[in-house]
Amino acid sequence: MIREIRGTVLSVEPAGVVVDVSGWGVLVNVATPDVFSAGEDVTLKTHLAVKQDGVELYGFADPADLRFFELSLSVSGVGPKTALSLLRRAPRANLEAAIAKRDISYLTQVVGLGKKAAEKLVVEISEKIGGTDVSTGEDAEVFDTLVALGYTEREARRALSGIPGSAVGKEARLKAALSSNGK
Repeated sequence: MIREIRGTVLSVEPAGVVVDVSGWGVLVNVATPDVFSAGEDVTLKTHLAVKQDGVELYGFADPADLRFFELSLSVSGVGPKTALSLLRRAPRANLEAAIAKRDISYLTQVVGLGKKAAEKLVVEISEKIGGTDVSTGEDAEVFDTLVALGYTEREARRALSGIPGSAVGKEARLKAALSSNGK
């Protein structure tokens, strides 16, 4: 996996930049190619996407942009071009804030996502952006169940933090969260 690329920008393309890396001209797709200029030395954090019809390299000057890009890829139905398109249409900080606040209208109007796609993005990555990571294992399911039952994201996190370590298994953890009165 190629995680970083350093070199000189040979040319600026509509979708990216061509970077000279030890005599190789490597096309790197970037969100904002217009900020680069030919002859400029660059260091980009990268994501290598291997597809059926070839490989593509996506580059980011800011490691936080790469993190957001890769989080977006974890959403089913979002590929590298869509994830990069999000960063083309709005600054990452605004996107993260909108997702953390579950602001569907911002994502549909400014970013241009459909309502279903915006909701899916919010549901699947808001907890990863919001700070507390409940994205894996049984707690992710417990968190989703609490939200489905009407808890706010903050209340669900509070309920999860009140679960004793002795509660093992999804059902036991859900019961403990509900009785912890996090709401």
